Amino acid sequence: MNKKQKKNLIRIIVSAVMMIGLNFVQVDGLLRFALYMVPYLIVGYDILIKAGKGIKNRQPFDECLLMALATVGAIALGLYSTGDYVEAIAVMLFYQVGEWFQSYAVGKSRRNISDLMDIRPDYANIQREDGQLEQVDPDEVEIGSIIVVQPGEKVPIDGIVTEGFTSLNTSALTGESLPREVQPGDEVISGCININGLLKLKTTKEFGESTVSKILDLVENASSRKSKSEDFITKFSRIYTPAVVICALLLALIPPIILTATGGVPMWSEWIYRALTFLVISCPCALVISIPLSFFAGIGGASKEGVLVKGSNYLETLSQTKIVVFDKTGTLTKGVFQVTAVHPEQIDETHLLHLAAHVERYSTHPIANSLRAAYPNEADDCSVENVEEVAGHGIRATVNGDTVCAGNSKMMDAIGVKWLPCDQVGTIIHVAINDTYVGHIVISDVEKPTSKEAIRQLHKSGVNKTVMLTGDAKTVADRVAKDLGIDQVYSELLPADKVTKVEELLEQKKSEKERLAFVGDGINDAPVLSRADIGIAMGAMGSDAAIEAADVVLMDDDPLKIAKAIKISRKCLRIVHQNTWFAIGVKMVVLVLGAFGIANMWLAIFADVGVMILAILNAIRALFVKNL
Repeated sequence: MNKKQKKNLIRIIVSAVMMIGLNFVQVDGLLRFALYMVPYLIVGYDILIKAGKGIKNRQPFDECLLMALATVGAIALGLYSTGDYVEAIAVMLFYQVGEWFQSYAVGKSRRNISDLMDIRPDYANIQREDGQLEQVDPDEVEIGSIIVVQPGEKVPIDGIVTEGFTSLNTSALTGESLPREVQPGDEVISGCININGLLKLKTTKEFGESTVSKILDLVENASSRKSKSEDFITKFSRIYTPAVVICALLLALIPPIILTATGGVPMWSEWIYRALTFLVISCPCALVISIPLSFFAGIGGASKEGVLVKGSNYLETLSQTKIVVFDKTGTLTKGVFQVTAVHPEQIDETHLLHLAAHVERYSTHPIANSLRAAYPNEADDCSVENVEEVAGHGIRATVNGDTVCAGNSKMMDAIGVKWLPCDQVGTIIHVAINDTYVGHIVISDVEKPTSKEAIRQLHKSGVNKTVMLTGDAKTVADRVAKDLGIDQVYSELLPADKVTKVEELLEQKKSEKERLAFVGDGINDAPVLSRADIGIAMGAMGSDAAIEAADVVLMDDDPLKIAKAIKISRKCLRIVHQNTWFAIGVKMVVLVLGAFGIANMWLAIFADVGVMILAILNAIRALFVKNL
């Protein structure tokens, strides 16, 4: 809860306590009026100011003017006859409670996304003539400069490797966990993290044009193009408010004028009383409370199911979702590489895993971690010596006196060993003992157990198209898409490419009522999460930037919850529409009765409160979403 929300809540509580307390104070006349004006102004001063500004700016017809007229009318009635000012305070109090719930439901103010993104480098290392490194601002580095990237540092600017071999963590850009091996001549993009080797790069772009800079720009500016639902009450008030004000004015003036013209008694006081009653009746308490409360209940129901919706407008957008676009790694897959197959030659599976795990004993590479996880007895009494990492190929070591090589096909070619291809998709680790091929191991990302059912449920719930965008290789992406039943797949994409694809899909929508949702988890997904009609992030393992950029967060990273969230949003919108038409319908009937003098003030209050209670009870149904 931010400071503004706390302040408004305190105002509401203080005003309510004072209103109740004044009922026990026996005073009359101007003193009574002055005492009751204190809680009224405490809770409603900002509404009165907004109404005044609306009139000043020639945009008066909104809910603020309606609330101001209704409550001032109630005060005028109190001064004129009854001395009862509770109605005015209560009306303003109910309105502010509804506004507070709406404000709280819409969510806390977002911090600047770019502050959360840790891909922006703070400096670049320039090597001086004496060999010392000097840290400079990346903006100061010119094209063609030689920069040094040490282990653990971010690559600050796009460039080409001139010296060094290393592995780069590209997850911040592509979302892929598997590091990329680079050597002299390879192109490197900014935002990657150097894992183990020293690199020298010749810059090919200025920092402002580099990959990391463009990603930051996308995140900061994409949200400004996001389509946002306009609040229903505001739209309704554009018609309702001027109509009610004009009708009240005509009710106060026309009948007395006609009576005067026809020789009758004008009865100005009676018709003004009716006009003020008409204004009080017109106060849309049931709408201003039940509609935000319906959304609030829908958000609460979704949160019980592990779906955090950041605002009521996003529930409305989510209910209209017809296209769902997914990132792959960490979204539909676990993002953790595991041994998925072992294909031995001449030795058994256990022995093959045993050799590979021992060769990778001292490596911090994710592949080594996967192999050690597959063979948990790696830390036994076996002798492992002469460990040598061959950049871009694999690792060679002496295990119990035997020379064991574990790596890719390039390593097998380099040592003259004939290797066998594998028909499975993934990273293939070939193993040779003393220049004799003994098999290979397949390491790949594993699909989440609920991903396939999630796609099926989305199609069942009325989603027309499912799409997957990934930075992974085409063969891997095609296999995952086929397994899960995804309609379209685009692979080998950078963040900017993902935004472009989403732009294309947005243009292909059949109507404005169709909404596109994007589901992702990494920093690299933040720009496209901001650009989609509705962004859905994985909350358990997702990055801070993705969670901040998204409109909906799945707290347990279960993609099956997406279909659930859509069903919840649709139920919530049905309840909102029911409350809207019910409240408007009853309000119109009572307004007509009030205009003819049939509905007095107490009947109007009873009808309004009754409608409000029924609407609130209906709104609470949005909390119950377990069996959707």
